[in-house]
Amino acid sequence: MATGRTHRPATRSRGIPEATVARLPLYLRALTALSERSVPTVSSEELATAAGVNSAKLRKDFSYLGSYGTRGVGYDVEYLVYQISRELGLTQDWPVVIVGIGNLGAALANYGGFASRGFRVAALIDADPAMAGKPVAGMPVQHTDELEKIITDNGVSIGVIATPAGAAQQVCERLVAAGVTSILNFAPTVLTVPDGVDVRKVDLSIELQILAFHEQRKAGEGAAAEAAPAAERGSAVGAAEVNAADADADADVDAPEADSASASRKGPDGDVPAVMPA
Repeated sequence: MATGRTHRPATRSRGIPEATVARLPLYLRALTALSERSVPTVSSEELATAAGVNSAKLRKDFSYLGSYGTRGVGYDVEYLVYQISRELGLTQDWPVVIVGIGNLGAALANYGGFASRGFRVAALIDADPAMAGKPVAGMPVQHTDELEKIITDNGVSIGVIATPAGAAQQVCERLVAAGVTSILNFAPTVLTVPDGVDVRKVDLSIELQILAFHEQRKAGEGAAAEAAPAAERGSAVGAAEVNAADADADADVDAPEADSASASRKGPDGDVPAVMPA
C-alpha cells in the first residue's frame, strides 16, 4: 500500500480552488452517511442541504472534479464517495504521529475516525519520561528523543501537535526537519513554517469565543426588541404631552388677542356702545 511520503494529493496541480477543497470533506461526510443507508443516488439539492451549502456552489465544486450528475437522476453516491476520497488522497495509507499525549492527545489517539478515513496513527510521542511505554489507545507512548527515527521508519508526512503552546514551535521545527510536510496544530499558538509545509490550526477556544460573540449579539438584539415597544409608548406619551403643552401655549397666545378685540368694541367709558341709530 502506498504511503503518504511518496504520494501527494493532486488537487493543486489540477487547479481546484482551496475553498472547494475545504468543502470536499463536508460532501464526503454526507455521502458516506447516504452510502451507509444504501441510498444509490442523490440530487444536488439534497446533498447540498446535507452538507450545509447551496446547490449551485455544490454543482460548481463538482465540476472541478469532472462530475456533473445525470439530469432527473442526480449523482451516483458510491462513485462520488470514491471520486472525492481519491481527490483528497484517502484511497492510500497516511501514517500520522501525534505529539503531546495529554488529555487532548490521548483523546485524539482514541478517536476511531482516523482509520476509517485513511489515516493510520503510526506513533504517539510525548516529552515526559514517565509517559514512555505507557499504553494509550492500545499503543505504547514513545519519548520525543525518538521522534526523528519514528518519522523516518514509518514514512510519516503528517504530524499532529497537541502539546502546550510553549513547546509547539520547537516540536514543529523538529517535525519539519525530519520530513513532515503537513501539520495539524491543536496547540493555542501560531506556528512558523517554511514554504512547502501546510499547517491547519484547530483552536477550540477561538471557536467558543466566536460563538460567545454571536450569543452576545443575539442577546442584544433581543433586549433591543423588548425595549422597542416601551420606547414607542414613551414616544406616544411624550408626543401627547408636547401636543398638550402646545395647546396651552396657543391658548395663552390667543387670550390677549381676544382682549384686544373686546377693547376695540368699547366706548369712551369702556362699555360696549349701544347700537348706533340708522
